Amino acid sequence: MKAASRTNPLVLFALTACLIGASTAAHAQGYPTRPVRLIVPTAPGGGTDISARLIAPKLSEFLGQQVIVENRAGGNTAVGNEFVARSAPDGYTLLMGISSITINLHTQSKPPYDAIKDFAPITQAVIVPLVLTSHPSLPPRNLKELIAFTRARPGQLNYGTGSVGSNPHLAMELFLTMAKLKVTHVPYRGIGPAMIDLVAGQVQLMMANILAALPHMRNGRILAHGVSSAKRSAVITEVPTIAEAGVPGYEVVQWFGILAPAATPREIVARLHSAAIRALQDPQVKQRFLADGGETVGNNPEEFAAIIRSDLAKWGKLVKAAGIQPDQR
Repeated sequence: MKAASRTNPLVLFALTACLIGASTAAHAQGYPTRPVRLIVPTAPGGGTDISARLIAPKLSEFLGQQVIVENRAGGNTAVGNEFVARSAPDGYTLLMGISSITINLHTQSKPPYDAIKDFAPITQAVIVPLVLTSHPSLPPRNLKELIAFTRARPGQLNYGTGSVGSNPHLAMELFLTMAKLKVTHVPYRGIGPAMIDLVAGQVQLMMANILAALPHMRNGRILAHGVSSAKRSAVITEVPTIAEAGVPGYEVVQWFGILAPAATPREIVARLHSAAIRALQDPQVKQRFLADGGETVGNNPEEFAAIIRSDLAKWGKLVKAAGIQPDQR
């Protein structure tokens, strides 16, 4: 009588791995078979929302499935970020991330996600400068006048932001530190509501991304005193950089990018990256962003991951220098 044959456990493991790999590859090959959600972790009307809605139609075209933009605001983008981080890594739930995805790890005592471990970067999509703006009721008409006016009234003026610890918040705090000014911070639940109050004169100052600010600048509802980037914006060349107008060495930019949950199969990441690059290279998309003051990027996942790691270190230093405490509200 022959002894019962036994299968080597290593052979079983190898066979199982091959079957899983084949299943994943087959799934990725047919991806996508249903609509894809692009989560915007901010309120409607801000730069992140605008960017997502500019990219989504072309992304839909190149993926062959509708890309639905969905706003999940709260916690300085932490609510939307966590939602995507905890979603199934199947390519059907994506994040239109913003640079505050790294800031939260320094400004929240218990951030609900890890910017490095919980996401699979697809591509950095757009870079936009910020612009320092004021309500027209304030007398100053240039940055030097604004600095002198504010310095003579320590703590009397207010500035609005979309949330505590956001990129514009830290950019404003850096400006105030470098210019030696004292202004009261008024945080809102999103850049849209903050911009509404700036236009209404409820707050006097704001450091806003140019995508959200430009329409109001063009119709004269708010005034621009300086852009945060190292060079002037191509759409408002008359507005100097903050560095050249009175605060030498000042430079901050804001970015938006597409990310998927960690463990998303490489084949799906590659498919998403290819579609995103085609969308960002589309002449209409590039021109629309350029007209609104943005610059499309379209780098690879590794380059985007390196930017995220670099931002973690940069914002950590700035949060400490500005004295911003975790969960400060």
